[in-house]
Amino acid sequence: MTPHKKLLLLSATACVLSASVAMAEDIPLGYYASLKGKCGAELKTAIHNLVSQNVKMLSYGSGTNNTWWGFYVTDYQMDGSKRKVIDRYSNDIRYYGSRGSAVSGMNIEHSFPKSWWGGTSNNAYKDLYNLMPCEQKINSSKSNYGMGVVTNVKTDNGCTKVGTGANGKHLWEPADEWKGEFARGYMYMATAYQDFTWSGEGLTSLENNNWPTLQKWAYDLYLQWAKADPVNQMEVERNAAVAQIQGNRNPYVDFPNLMEYVWGDSIAKPFDPATTIKSSTASGGGGDVVVPEAVYDESFTSGDGGCTTSGTAKVWETTTQYGWKASGYFSGSCTVSDASLTTPEIDLTGYKSAKMYFMHAANKFDSGKPEDDCSVEISVDGGQPRAVSGITWPTGNNWTFINSGDVDISAFAGHKIRVIFHYTSDTSVAGTWEIKSLKVMGVEKSGIEDIIVAPEDEDTDAPVELYSIDGRRLNAETARGLVIRRQGNKVTKLIIR
Repeated sequence: MTPHKKLLLLSATACVLSASVAMAEDIPLGYYASLKGKCGAELKTAIHNLVSQNVKMLSYGSGTNNTWWGFYVTDYQMDGSKRKVIDRYSNDIRYYGSRGSAVSGMNIEHSFPKSWWGGTSNNAYKDLYNLMPCEQKINSSKSNYGMGVVTNVKTDNGCTKVGTGANGKHLWEPADEWKGEFARGYMYMATAYQDFTWSGEGLTSLENNNWPTLQKWAYDLYLQWAKADPVNQMEVERNAAVAQIQGNRNPYVDFPNLMEYVWGDSIAKPFDPATTIKSSTASGGGGDVVVPEAVYDESFTSGDGGCTTSGTAKVWETTTQYGWKASGYFSGSCTVSDASLTTPEIDLTGYKSAKMYFMHAANKFDSGKPEDDCSVEISVDGGQPRAVSGITWPTGNNWTFINSGDVDISAFAGHKIRVIFHYTSDTSVAGTWEIKSLKVMGVEKSGIEDIIVAPEDEDTDAPVELYSIDGRRLNAETARGLVIRRQGNKVTKLIIR
């Protein structure tokens, strides 16, 4: 039966689906066929062979078909009619000029520094999976150091820390919102160029072998970061944009759990690209990961995030170094105070689940439990605030920022909310609570109200196809309006805006 005739026999309820979800980048599973059945060292070498063959690197620098020409489409966000540079190393805001032109105040940064392999201008030197725009000063500060947890901070621009780690080695540490992306980038580089001879600072993180290549402390940490900061839509889109230019992909972005088969808990299990979870739709495969998107994402070191304060005056104030800071300690004395910091309205009406996390620090809390005097609350649709649980709190006796952990707020999905940071103090204890950043992530509702399936012949592993109402095959990149979506025998009518 032809697709046209098949579709005429089925009906579905019209629905609305955003283009960003419906048009997710297809992962060409045929590209990954050589990985099937492999694990551990054998799998890593198979990935190496795959991603290092038949690639087309841009030349390094500015100008047409050079690095900055690539950044123009791989690392940007639209800000009105202007293209804003995505800078993962600083909170500075800069804009692209003409395509191919370098952006003033920025460098091309090698996440894997070129000195690690002797500076030879090879594919690693030009690989866009290793290159990103970076503000000049922090680029200079991070030098050719490896990536890890910085415990002794020498430089902190509010996004990237530079200093030394617990082992005394020089390191740089990205902001929490970028840790997963950089971790997957390091996994790619340690795989694509596993045959390199590493030297100097590179040996802080790497070993000269085909597996594991990353030192154990490094891959343990990067696995942790990649899980805490999962693949998001921006990363999916960058992977697709780089693939269009170079012809290869970062499989650790396409398959979020691939890292477990190479370094983690599935090292002895065979990998199958057709059945494993994926970051976007895959031709011929199922089990896709739903990619959450940022609904509210603010670094308070670069602005107030639209937040307002209430209660005791002067308790909450903004700082460029620490973000929002609350304290009831005035003129050398602890005072009685009760004050709240409230975000602007965050619209979760179109989301089926949500989570949030924030970076915070607490000191001078005598009890060692800042949660005794501070709380996080959520107001739903303008109603009375409700306390939020599941937060990881600082110890209350130092200035170290920690991640709150993923706080599940799915109970509030489908509503408009405000997040409230509530601080109190008395004449005995007036600690300081600092909130550096806040991100609220949501998973959109699909909007699909009815799916017609032929139960005797369901095929959920089939590729997704789009057709017009009169049965014409449509291009997934350009299709808009009322269309028919078909995946095997599952057919849905939807509107793509």
